[in-house]
Amino acid sequence: MDMSYLREKRILLVDDENEILDMVEMILKEAGFCFICRASSVKEALEAAEEFRPDFAVLDVMLPDGDGFGLLERLREKAEYPVLFLTARGEDEDKFRGFGLGADDYMVKPFLPKELVFRVQAILRRAYKEENPKLRLADCEVDFSRAEVCRGKEILPLTAKEYAILQALARNAGRIVTIDALCQAAWGDNPYGYENSLMAHIRRIREKIEKDPSRPVSLITVKGLGYRLLTEGRTK
Repeated sequence: MDMSYLREKRILLVDDENEILDMVEMILKEAGFCFICRASSVKEALEAAEEFRPDFAVLDVMLPDGDGFGLLERLREKAEYPVLFLTARGEDEDKFRGFGLGADDYMVKPFLPKELVFRVQAILRRAYKEENPKLRLADCEVDFSRAEVCRGKEILPLTAKEYAILQALARNAGRIVTIDALCQAAWGDNPYGYENSLMAHIRRIREKIEKDPSRPVSLITVKGLGYRLLTEGRTK
């Protein structure tokens, strides 16, 4: 079962120690996770959650302006997504409280990098089942399992870069995906300098998915920010 799509989930890291944030971010990026946002306080975390809209959060318990337990409760007022506590607080009462509030897992510092990656992957697999590989747009259907666009009786294959860009847009359907994020999805950890190439790929994608590429209705440009994919739902 292909779980590569899990690496495109947005991860919010919250810890008041920059060294821990640096280490966890490095571990997750080396494991292939590209979309990571950091915060070092409850206030920063709430602001980041509002703008970043994470799919998963790693929370410390001890924070300068509150604690992770209260933060989890406030995050859950806005959205439901899996949460892992990563903290030096290893007492049973703290663990019980975390799980009682709905945390998906609880790890105590210090920790093994591989164990963190395995736990994150396990939580994401449980929370986000394998997504349907077909996506319906206004004028076509995208079949990710075959890397092709079906428009009427016409079958149009996707290149590797087109596939990666469309995947990133589809995972965030309806939301703005920044130019940097799309470049990173297509070209990896060193995405800078590919903006013109991205524009060329976007044009070719529109030629395949849009009835009129010059007047797109599915792949929309958000001037100065990036692009947004408008879908009509997933199909079987």
